[in-house]
Amino acid sequence: MNPPLLFADCVSENFLGLRAVNQVSLEIHAGEIVSVIGPNGAGKTTLFNLLTGQLKPSSGDVFFENRKINSLGPHQRAQLGMGRTFQIAKPLIGLSVLENVMMASFMRQPALNQAREKAMSVLETVNMAGMIHRNVGDLTLSQRRRLEVARALALGPKILLLDEVMAGLNQSEVSQSIELLQSLHAMGHTFLIIEHNLKVVRAFSKRVVVLDQGGMIADGSADDILQSKEVIKAYLGEGHSWK
Repeated sequence: MNPPLLFADCVSENFLGLRAVNQVSLEIHAGEIVSVIGPNGAGKTTLFNLLTGQLKPSSGDVFFENRKINSLGPHQRAQLGMGRTFQIAKPLIGLSVLENVMMASFMRQPALNQAREKAMSVLETVNMAGMIHRNVGDLTLSQRRRLEVARALALGPKILLLDEVMAGLNQSEVSQSIELLQSLHAMGHTFLIIEHNLKVVRAFSKRVVVLDQGGMIADGSADDILQSKEVIKAYLGEGHSWK
């Protein structure tokens, strides 16, 4: 097997004596779609922040394409090929949908016409081409989350890290999001995705990583994870089962 695209080697992060991430090791290979799940406070977003450079690990190392990147900031990691969305969508209010995506495009396409062309292509890919002139302040939550994916894609990433892109969406919107992820994955994109709903994860992800209290407690197929007593205990408590 080829070396991992992204590799976290025993990374930990401490906040005022609290270990938010505890010696997590994780390999993501090109072409994978891997979900990270866990109860609230499990350390999922903190792990993402360690991978993408918002935080530097208290211990352990992060590698991208066999290169140690602990010292690199978020923009430098984005230039290497790491695209990321956040739990709370933060579009550039006052700008149009197209302008928002163009701002991300400029990292790879410094010429105005090229950035616009790249942005238009990405918006076509995520089914937002008909909204290019709409002010982002007028978008629904679902549309804002799709816009966040578009902005990440405009960076030309080798891996996309998506932080709860389906949170707050209704069942129909979740289904549309799953279809989008499956379509992008079929195009060759690699994903690491934070999601709460394991049954939703089962619809699009073959491999699932589970965090609890900062540590990794499971890494396997969605079916195996659903049957794991340790995972069920972390989510539902002792003696419970999925309904």
